[in-house]
Amino acid sequence: MLRTHTCGELRESDAGSVVTLCGWVDSYRDHGGGLFVDLRDRYGLTQIAFNPPDTPEAFIEASKDLRAEFVIQVTGNVAARPEGQHNPKLATGDIELRATEFKLLNKAKTPPVSPSAKVTDLPGEELRLEHRFLDLRRPVMQRAMMLRDKLTKRMRDYFEEHGFIDIETPILGRSTPEGARDYLVPSRVHHGHFYALPQSPQLYKQVLMMAGYDRYVQVARCFRDEDLRADRQPEFTQVDLEMAFVEQEDITGMIDGLVEKLAKEVLDIDVQLPLPCMTYDEAMTRFGHDAPDLRFGLEIVDLTDIAPQSDFGVFKSVVESGGHVRAICVKKGAEHYSRRGIDALTEFVKGFGAKGLAWFRGEKGPEGNPVLNSNIAKFFSDELLAEMGERLGAEEGDLILFSADKWLGTCKVLHALRTKIGEEMKLYDPKDMHFSWVVEFPMFERAEDADNPQAEGKWSAMHHPFTAPLPEHLEFLESDPEKCRAQAYDLVINGSEAGGGTIRIHDAETQSKVFTLLGIDKETAQDRFGFLLEALQYGAPPHGGIALGLDRMVMLFGGIDNIRDVIAFPKTQKASDLMTGAPGTVDARQLKELAVKVDM
Repeated sequence: MLRTHTCGELRESDAGSVVTLCGWVDSYRDHGGGLFVDLRDRYGLTQIAFNPPDTPEAFIEASKDLRAEFVIQVTGNVAARPEGQHNPKLATGDIELRATEFKLLNKAKTPPVSPSAKVTDLPGEELRLEHRFLDLRRPVMQRAMMLRDKLTKRMRDYFEEHGFIDIETPILGRSTPEGARDYLVPSRVHHGHFYALPQSPQLYKQVLMMAGYDRYVQVARCFRDEDLRADRQPEFTQVDLEMAFVEQEDITGMIDGLVEKLAKEVLDIDVQLPLPCMTYDEAMTRFGHDAPDLRFGLEIVDLTDIAPQSDFGVFKSVVESGGHVRAICVKKGAEHYSRRGIDALTEFVKGFGAKGLAWFRGEKGPEGNPVLNSNIAKFFSDELLAEMGERLGAEEGDLILFSADKWLGTCKVLHALRTKIGEEMKLYDPKDMHFSWVVEFPMFERAEDADNPQAEGKWSAMHHPFTAPLPEHLEFLESDPEKCRAQAYDLVINGSEAGGGTIRIHDAETQSKVFTLLGIDKETAQDRFGFLLEALQYGAPPHGGIALGLDRMVMLFGGIDNIRDVIAFPKTQKASDLMTGAPGTVDARQLKELAVKVDM
């Protein structure tokens, strides 16, 4: 080894030892008589002193040519730092290495991304992604990568302890409809035929249950050709598992134990089990979203039954057309948001489809009781204002914000407001972690597909076509699909879906009914899923599973906002790798071998 210790390892107890360190020059300070260098590796920093009499004059002179990111090897004596020069911010802050010799291992150009730069001094993300090899040297990035490793190892250990078998499933498979576009790979051997990169190992893991491997787990790479956001990537990693002879509570209970382990071992947080649980309908009614952030309140109150009693035309017309009037009461919100602040919130909700934002302030009334006041208060009787205020629990200084629209429209707007206000008013500690389950999702939803007008308005699976309905809802598959609720469950952490799973259909008859409802005819079903339908007829056990988004889990456990900061080599929002230049063109010979013609 070129080194005896790492740059984060030495302590005052090592004083008097002769050691050799290797690393990158993080910073250097010339004090005239000698040079001080902070040497960095992924373990930390150690101060190196190039001073007489420890350091020979030749080495002192040579050290003056060092620059940031030069790679060096240093041998020297570990010594306690002089009185008053200790650095409590560093784990190695009580010692320094007094160099007796050093060797330049490699020079470096002036880096466009400085690993030691403050966040405020960093260049734009595109430049950092282009020079990812430099960006990954930053301690904050290294901590994220190490957190990812720590979470992954503890997950593997947990599932091994509970009897799961780690089995790899294929990367090259068959294109199947799972809600997003597939990445296709043309076959050189079978011209005109394509593999698809897996959106998930869904069908393979179900087959494994039918093959008798009753507890499967895999850290699986998955691919989806979809529009990207801050928390999405075209290729991502999930911790994928499946269990046979189980019901929903068996799987959620297994994940409860995992959450308890990760929270304690990674964050030193005690989590009370079982994790709280609410239905999809309850989540949408109370919070406007199927992954609500439960670190704070701001619950939605429905006023549809009384709002039309006012003379306010917007409320009246919305309710008459079958819509809803719903609101949130922001405690002390009137003190936080001035009229200009409310105008800013109004512009904000327009980005979520709202035409405006009705509001009231809680003010002190003539007899000391709170009253609601607004620029639209003249359209409401005193009695109606009092009833609305009572329902909302409004007090002096509160701010009430309304959404009047179709049900999902009010959900979208009020969820967005709730999230924004929670952050702006600091209604929760960002370091808090809240874990919960949302269950009993709708089995189906109406498709919205601008690229395929023929699919518009038809039924599509909210999760995937292999999800089992609640046993008592089985009859709704044919009579009333909209009422059908699924044996589906999502793990929610701080308002983000961290994982989702379902109990699967384990009989061919029910699976065929679902395919028919989704417009998948028998011929197509046999072509794409024939192996699954066949396997279901050979003694398929009841089974179900879940997939946990590893990238997102690392984000949440690390308090990181951007998913690209927890992936070593991520893609941009345009699915490009700026470091390698992927995707790139290929030469004509390759295209000819694949029988592929590019139509630009």
